[in-house]
Amino acid sequence: MQIAILTFPGLTALDAVGPYEVLRSVPGWEVSFIGRERGEVRTDVGSLGITVDFDLAERPEADVLLVPGGEGNRALLEDEAVLDWIRHVDAGSRWTTSVCTGSLVLGAAGLLKGKRATGHWLYLDPLREYGADPVGGRWVEDGKYLTAAGVSAGIDMALHLVGLENGPAYAQAIQLAIEYDPQPPFDAGSPEKAPAPVVELVREAERAGAMLSDS
Repeated sequence: MQIAILTFPGLTALDAVGPYEVLRSVPGWEVSFIGRERGEVRTDVGSLGITVDFDLAERPEADVLLVPGGEGNRALLEDEAVLDWIRHVDAGSRWTTSVCTGSLVLGAAGLLKGKRATGHWLYLDPLREYGADPVGGRWVEDGKYLTAAGVSAGIDMALHLVGLENGPAYAQAIQLAIEYDPQPPFDAGSPEKAPAPVVELVREAERAGAMLSDS
């Protein structure tokens, strides 16, 4: 199984690395970081680098395509070279997936028309512009399209994908191996649960262009 993670300057690290940690744990699954050109790209806050292993031309096909979020993916919404590559990979993929605002890129490629999809809660409405039906939830499955909510939800989506391919017990074994047992100190992980002042704080940060998650 070949997994291609689209990698670009300004991506949110956990959007890519969270699913990577799950998917690379399956024997026989090869995960590659693909971008416009080989070399290091810096994540959204600039303090972490991720290496692009292969350029777009070197990896025109994949069984699983994953598009992360991050402020850097806004430039991809009109990047026809990247969008064409996504369409080409999608034509032969078993699964086409996204995390956070990565669903906007899938939408821009025309892949979510008439599909239920999700993404970061602050950026659900823009999905309508691409003909998608935005819904909530940690992940949404519609046909071969798996879209995850913000940042950490990519881990959940990746475990779900492994469960679909290899069975629930296998996915649970990976969950145990990576000790993914979330017990956050606060129950504020969604706008429905977070106190209203906290929700407004995040909205204000987004309006000011200083998103706390930079998604």
